[in-house]
Amino acid sequence: MGGDSAPDTVVDGALLVADERPDVQVLLVGPEGVAAELLDRRNAAGRFPVVNATQHIAMDEDPARAVRAKRDASVRVAARLVRDGAADATVSVGSTGAAMAAALFTLGRLPGVTRPAIAVVVPALNGPVVLLDAGANPDAGPDLLAQFALAGVAYATTRGIDQPRVGLLSNGAEPGKGDETRKAAYALLETLPIDFVGNVEGHDVALGGRADVVVTDGFTGNVLLKGIEGALAMSGAAVPDRLDPERLGGALLLGVDGIAVLGHGSSSARAVASCVGLAADAVADGLLPRLREALDGLVRRRRQAAGLAVNG
Repeated sequence: MGGDSAPDTVVDGALLVADERPDVQVLLVGPEGVAAELLDRRNAAGRFPVVNATQHIAMDEDPARAVRAKRDASVRVAARLVRDGAADATVSVGSTGAAMAAALFTLGRLPGVTRPAIAVVVPALNGPVVLLDAGANPDAGPDLLAQFALAGVAYATTRGIDQPRVGLLSNGAEPGKGDETRKAAYALLETLPIDFVGNVEGHDVALGGRADVVVTDGFTGNVLLKGIEGALAMSGAAVPDRLDPERLGGALLLGVDGIAVLGHGSSSARAVASCVGLAADAVADGLLPRLREALDGLVRRRRQAAGLAVNG
């Protein structure tokens, strides 16, 4: 039921998945009557199991309050399916805040995680870049940015990058650039057991090659990501498939104890299908157990390093 063009676009996206990914079974979560009517109109009655949910959360509702109040909201029901083992992942193109709150309340956090981050893999020209946070935490202090770095390294490691290089997004590459938060985060990142390459700029995310993981607060990350998407859209037909926003899928909510993918509210049917594909691939690749193991190891090493520094 989530998204600017829901529920039609969501059902159309599910039909694309059914045609293109026979290895993936989609469960539609929402009012049974609405789903039945939409499927009937498309001559697709019975193609998907439908899990009834009598409530949904509108884009303009307060996410945390609505998720607490609406126990039968579709995002809460979907998260419970994952928690209970009836589904492997949840995908939402509705309210990002509501989907994140539902995942947090229902699935919980991975060890060592204070707040989850939205992680987007930007298919940059010189190699993919994991950008986080892309919108979950508009205000992020130095310690949270350091936590994002650990989570980003763990995620990049599961994608086959043995020693991910980490950059801190700032307004200049030179040490000392940025506001007080960035300066404090720079000093903290230097102490972590990661390959920290220093400050990076916005073009380093779009072009790639300098860092495999770029960390920033959710406000700045979201603005940067939408700027890149706008530039790609302006390029029109000149954009190759690997840079096409319709085929990039959504973003992973990194740090919750389950696979949760968040898509744009303006997602088309193709974009919805891409989000489902991202979730299915994350499950097939064993992302969650690998992420849990990698993150646990990094957090343990960070604590050991801190203890050595204190005991000095």
